[in-house]
Order: sequence, then structure tokens, then C-alpha cells
Amino acid sequence: MYILGISCFYHDSAAAILKDGKLMAAIEEEKLSRKKHDFGFPAKAVDYCLKQAGVSINDIDYVIFYEKPFLKFERILKTVLSSFPYSLKMFQDSSMLWLKERLWIKALIKESLNYKGEILFSTHHMSHAASCFLASPFEESAIVTLDGVGEWATLSVGIGRGKDIEIKKQINFPHSLGLLYSVFTAFLGFKVNNGEYKVMGMAPYGEPIYTDKIYKMIKVEEDGSFKLNMDYFSYHKNPSQIFSRKFLDEFGRPQDPKETENLNKYYCDIAASVQKVLEDVLLKIISSVYKEYGIENLCMAGGVALNSVANAKILKNTGFKQIFIQPQAGDGGGALGAALYLCNTVLGKERVFVQDHAYYGPEYSNEEIRKFLEEQQINYEELEMEAVFKRAADYLAQGKVLGWFQGKMEWGPRALGNRSILADPRRKDMKDIVNRKIKFREPFRPFAPSVLSDKAFEWFDLGKAENSWPLRFMLYVIDVKRDKKELIPAITHVDGTARPQLVFQKDNPCYYSLIEEFYKRTGVPLVLNTSFNLRGEPIVCSPADAFNTFSKSGIDILILNNFLIKKNG
Repeated sequence: MYILGISCFYHDSAAAILKDGKLMAAIEEEKLSRKKHDFGFPAKAVDYCLKQAGVSINDIDYVIFYEKPFLKFERILKTVLSSFPYSLKMFQDSSMLWLKERLWIKALIKESLNYKGEILFSTHHMSHAASCFLASPFEESAIVTLDGVGEWATLSVGIGRGKDIEIKKQINFPHSLGLLYSVFTAFLGFKVNNGEYKVMGMAPYGEPIYTDKIYKMIKVEEDGSFKLNMDYFSYHKNPSQIFSRKFLDEFGRPQDPKETENLNKYYCDIAASVQKVLEDVLLKIISSVYKEYGIENLCMAGGVALNSVANAKILKNTGFKQIFIQPQAGDGGGALGAALYLCNTVLGKERVFVQDHAYYGPEYSNEEIRKFLEEQQINYEELEMEAVFKRAADYLAQGKVLGWFQGKMEWGPRALGNRSILADPRRKDMKDIVNRKIKFREPFRPFAPSVLSDKAFEWFDLGKAENSWPLRFMLYVIDVKRDKKELIPAITHVDGTARPQLVFQKDNPCYYSLIEEFYKRTGVPLVLNTSFNLRGEPIVCSPADAFNTFSKSGIDILILNNFLIKKNG
């Protein structure tokens, strides 16, 4: 049985395909269309999933969409009417979008894919819940999903047992932790739905001295339930101006996007303050869930679940022993969640899938890569794989920056060693080199280490996280051990933390072998890893994407499978 899951029309459109309950392929549309945060119908993603599964659209038993469009449109209409006439522009803009296309998903799927089978719909937060619980190794788990907004829900709490998911409670729009964080993202000069992680990276440069001002905007109960004071916000009236005059009276002039690189203390302190409030509210919510249900496992999804600083504090400061977080926790992950929900919960099929890695995107053979290089008349060396590992480790130890392209592309926003830019973590200047000359981005942005799984405990204070699944997906920020910080300055953030990825030999033997070779040369079992892309572009997918980024940046060496290309070549 084949089930195709689809998400689109907000941000990060995606598709995922299951065969008899197992994930065969999953990819975000942006990685194929090359349009950052592409929210259009994911035709290219669907086509990839069908090809990877070896089927045509006629072989698909069910297509399921990740949310209910009419329910979402109801929320938009009610919101518009409650604030009319201030929301007139919002009404005009949303009516055009929804009445033209977004309400008619069933017809769009049938027409775009020439699909004649059954089309079903999940709800937004059920898709999030299923994407984490039904992909987890747990038979029983508490489930918490948090984002900006789905149809109505912005936060959901549920319980997963076996194949079943029950949503126990939720908080509805306009009250939203995700939107609160997004408002400050915009105020700090970053793009909403794109720059929230920049706020997280900026926060350690400031002090949380403005939490009292933020708590004027949000009333939090002991169990973590909350309400926003909507006098400070206008996203429910005008999405192009999401904070109100009262907000500006409280915090002053928004930071100019051109000034974000300067690390102005005032704005850093605001970033630290909103991060602290988010963490404190999340800890209250999740501690309350643990006390109420007494389950030792926790599953999380939704965009807020990508806040890796908060995630580590949740594990450390609540009673939960194990946490699973969907690596594509945002709306793209809803495509997978909807398909799993239909397969396991609705149809009652046994669970046969555990997501222990994120490599579900396209891969390219040596023949395909060789053809590309020769057609473009690019000089290259072709090596045996063992030689690739040795040469790559030599270059890294010499201070070269590598574009590393191997195997299947990653599912989700993180580069996990198959579409990565790699560098030597021991060099203090490497962070600035990669930020300024290669990524062309803000100098404060931190880099993550990829570390051999059996050596990680020697370099990082893993604590309860040692056997935790999020470490596979770069979803915890934890302390670098005190005696190691000076040895790996390029991946140690200003507050002494890092966001490591544990690399397991069975999941990615190629990447593991490279890091192992670097370890033999340097005594350091980890490398600096950042996503293989330029600022404002999606992560590279194809050899052509990789060579284009290599050509336009300061990357020294490009390795495509067995092929090595030098800049001066």
C-alpha cells in the first residue's frame, strides 16, 4: 500500500511517500525548485517521491493533505471580522489567496497530479503529533506540538499509545508562543519563518534583562497555559505589520535588517530576554505534562521544537527520560505526519517505521556526476572511497574548507553530513572565515560540530542526552567540556555551548569514516559542519547546485562522491 503525504501553501512545502508503512522518500519543494521556503504546490517533490518509490500516481492508494483548509479559512474569516475595519487589507489579501486556490486542495491535487484516487485530510497539529510520535521508537509517549498557528491550534498536548494519538488539550490562535517569538524576530531585523534561529544564536551575546517587559505581553499560569495581551500585537489584523504601536512604545525602534551584524547590546538583550521567556514557559508546560500524565517519554514537533537551546533544557529540567523530536519539525514535516497518521492511526496498520536518520532525499551516482563534470568541462580527480576520506581529512587538517556531497540528501533544515560544508574546528579564525567568505552571513552565527558517536561524551556534557535521539539531528545545544573549549573554538559558542550531531557508523558510514580519518590526524573526533548553501539559498541538492555554490564562494575543495575538484582547477 502506498500513501502520499503533501504539505503546502504556508511555508516549506513538502511531500513524503510510505510503502506499507515505511518511509521511502521525503523532500521539501525548495530543495528541488531552488526557491527558499517555497510554499507552492510541491509538484517536484511529489515527482521525486514517486520516482524513488518506483511507482506512478496511479499506484498510490491514498493522498493525504496535512491540514484542513476550510477550518483554517474559518479561522481567518473570524479573525478578520473580529477586527474589522482594521483588518480590511488582510481580508482582501487572504480572500484572493484562499478563494482562488487554497480552499480547493482536492481539485488541485487531482488536476496537478492527474490523480483519481481517494484524497483525505488531517489536521495541522495532528500531522505534527503523528510526525514525531509515529516516527519515534516509543510505544507510549506524551506529545507536545508548538508552532505559529495551524487551523486554530498553536499548542497541542496529546498522548500516543501504540498506533493511537489522542489530543488532550490545546491553546488556540491568537495566543501563540511561536508567534510571540516571530514578532520579536521581525523586531530584531530578521525575516519571520526564516530568522527565528538567528534570534536563538544572537541571544547568548545579550543578557535577559527585559523579561519583565515581555511578561506584560503574556500571562502565564502555573501549568504553562498562557494568553497574550493582544494590545501589543497586530498580526491578527495586519500580517505585514505584526507588532502594534503599544509594542513600539515599549521597545522603541525596530532594528534595521542592515544593522543585525553589529550585535547592538540593546537588541542582543532583547533576543536573550525573549529566548529566556520562551524557555521558561516551555519548561512550565512540559513539566506540567509530565506531572499530569506520568509518562517518561516525550515527542515534540512544530516549528518551536527546532529551538535546540530550549530542547536541551527541557530534557535536563523535566522528568522526561527520553525525547524524540521530528528533524523536519516545521510544516514540511506535516507531509510525513499526515501519511503516518492515515497509515497507523486511521487505517490501523502496524507501526513498522522508526526514524533513526534523515537521509531520504535524492542521491546521484558516480556516472551521473562524471557526466555533469565532463559536460561542463570541469577538471577532476576520481578516487577510491578510502582515498577520498584520507585526502579530505588531510585538507581539513591543513585549514581548507570542503564542500562535501555524498549519498542521499537530508530531510529537514539541518545538513547532517551529506550536503555539508566542512572545516577544521580547531582554528579560532575558521568561524569568521566560513561566515564571511563562504556563507556571506552574520558573523555571530554559530557552527555545529559533527562528532563520532562513541567519542562525544569525552568532548560534550551529554548528561541525560547521551542516548537521546535529538542528538542525531542537531536538536540539542549543550555545554562543551571545560577542558575542551580552547581546543575547538570554531564550534564553541560565546556561552561555551555547541549544537553537536552524533554520527553513527551504521547510519552514515561514509561521513563517519571521514571524521575518523580526521581524528587519526589531529586527535579531535569532530569536524565543523554547516549546511552546503549560500545565504538566502536552499541547501544544495544536485551536483550542479553544489558546483554553483562552490564556484561563487570561498570553498577550497569540492568532493562529489568519489570526485575531487580544486578551486584552481
